[in-house]
Amino acid sequence: MITRRHLLQSAGIGAGALALGALPTSRLLAASNLTFVSWGGTTQDGQKTSWGDPFAKQSGMGVLQDGPTDYGKLKAMVDAGNTVWDVVDVEGDYAFHAAEAGLLEPIDYSIVKKDTLDPRFSFEYGVGSFYYSFVLGYNKDAVGSKTPESWADIFDTTKFPGKRSFWKWSSPGVLEMALLADGVPADKLYPLDLDRAFAKLTSIKKDILWWASGAESQQQLASGEVALGKFWNGRMYALAQSGANTGISWNQNMALADILVVPKGTKNKEAAMKFLALATSPEGQAAMANATAYAPINKASLPMIDKKMTSTLPSEHADSQITLDMRYWAKNRDAIGERWYAWQAA
Repeated sequence: MITRRHLLQSAGIGAGALALGALPTSRLLAASNLTFVSWGGTTQDGQKTSWGDPFAKQSGMGVLQDGPTDYGKLKAMVDAGNTVWDVVDVEGDYAFHAAEAGLLEPIDYSIVKKDTLDPRFSFEYGVGSFYYSFVLGYNKDAVGSKTPESWADIFDTTKFPGKRSFWKWSSPGVLEMALLADGVPADKLYPLDLDRAFAKLTSIKKDILWWASGAESQQQLASGEVALGKFWNGRMYALAQSGANTGISWNQNMALADILVVPKGTKNKEAAMKFLALATSPEGQAAMANATAYAPINKASLPMIDKKMTSTLPSEHADSQITLDMRYWAKNRDAIGERWYAWQAA
């Protein structure tokens, strides 16, 4: 499966206070440590302080941090019957792919309470970690007095001259953005019209600068090397906090989530489910949102989030929000990837 994920990080601003009720411990946990795997950087720092440390304190079980997430390694350990990872943060489409391939344990929803979880980001074999949006970001100095407001503006090189910045990997978002800019209604995006999407992207191909990591995207925009582009909302928040002269449009922001999964064969299955219960609780999700500027997947978390943060969260920009279809990508990412990299190299 073609899947590229460079460190998904947002600027941490300190984890919010976590006030959790007693963690149920009905029987002795299978081992003294639970291993949590994620993408590193300040995203995993937030997960550690929001979930790992409180779980360790309440369960008496150590939480080992490992990473970055490696899909090949996850499959290899499951195939070998030697699963040493207990909870893993993965991309949404991979969660569906891995479930179909028999690599995951089903979520025990008698332990993980789902009543207030966003149903978009939870299913039989995975539960949301946090959710984020791709947004239109721009350098105010580069665009001058005109303000870009829609994905179509990215393709208007007359009104908004300069380079455009996009993620280089074959992944959800860029093709959808091109189709939206070309007038495809949000509810008619899938299945993706690949010919139309690639034709739209080709119209500005000479003006595209690719970024491979969130840090690179920030550098491109803050320096004025690019005028505008498609960015993770957390990266745009970090730029604003740093004082960079940048702006953001939430119009048709494209939402997707990281998913927490439990690899098949873990020896700490009960502990893993209890960790997920804490991580997805209202308090756990609020702490993570306060730490990262990404949105909670538990709707009951919203009143607990720092009021200074709310306008920066995708959950506060739901009116025109578009949820990307991870089931579609799980089925089609290999084929799309082959075409994507061939087009990019041409």
